[in-house]
Amino acid sequence: MRAWRVDRQGEPSEVLSLTDMPVPEPGPGQIRVRMTAAGIGLPDVLMCRHTYPLTPSGPFTPGQEGTGVVSAVGPDVDMALGTKVMSTTSFMEGSGSFAEEFLAPARSSFTVPSGLSDIDAAGFWIPHLTAWIGLVDRARLEPNQRLAVIGAAGGSGIAAVQLGRALGARVIAIVSDEARAEFCRGLGADETINHRDGDLASRLRRMTGGLGVDVVYDPAGGPVAEEAATALARYGRFLAVGFASGAWARINTVNLVVTNTSLVGVYAGDYSRDELDAIHSELSDLVSSGRLQNTVTTRVPFGDLPSALQRLADRSVIGKMVMVP
Repeated sequence: MRAWRVDRQGEPSEVLSLTDMPVPEPGPGQIRVRMTAAGIGLPDVLMCRHTYPLTPSGPFTPGQEGTGVVSAVGPDVDMALGTKVMSTTSFMEGSGSFAEEFLAPARSSFTVPSGLSDIDAAGFWIPHLTAWIGLVDRARLEPNQRLAVIGAAGGSGIAAVQLGRALGARVIAIVSDEARAEFCRGLGADETINHRDGDLASRLRRMTGGLGVDVVYDPAGGPVAEEAATALARYGRFLAVGFASGAWARINTVNLVVTNTSLVGVYAGDYSRDELDAIHSELSDLVSSGRLQNTVTTRVPFGDLPSALQRLADRSVIGKMVMVP
């Protein structure tokens, strides 16, 4: 089978090579999936650079999530061949979704919600699972509360904007240019702010009638996030989700104390299968009712993966990219 492999550290366009490999055999607790679509995300760029905390050791195939048909199962897995699934892959073992077939833990594989195509499903689970954990489990976001999403036009931001709207929040998309602002308005964002215009915190406060925002969803980190954190309303929650900028946000503890606000960590790992099934059910209901949808902006042919990942690395992508065979 064909697979994109990384065998050294560097930029995606330099270190990804197309390799002919044996079809992988699933071990205990694993399934093998014939890929019909693979989600492309910033962690895949960081794995190429070897700066992602979960980068595999030795040569590996990146790709954290994918959709496809089960083609083999491990000795202890009760799943029918031919089942269509969306999965978080066994990328840490070197078998990611940027291949014609990939391995995935059975416990991290789920049926595709009614209303999602294979392409939409391939980039759906990880961003929306993380958004659910952040907005629902950790922030307890309520209808009519004010939600600011940093990096709102990226894969993680898209999920938070759309889920926030589905939950009844007033969503403010924080972006870097007008093209991204227009895109986020199309997703349902109530208002947008270009952080490059400066004075982000003051504008967030003016936009909320001086009250500030109830929740900041931050998959980016860096100075933009740090400024947004100073615009939290009383009892506001700052959700530390990621560090797409290259650095986690450094939040002033004194400011948290004097404003009665909270810094809240968001991590989608270590959830039980029962917990994941419950979240999958909730998200599936939102999709089936039309209140939530994924937004894939670019379909990438299998052979164009290195250049697509490089565009993502260079911050020239708006929205979510998915690779197709």
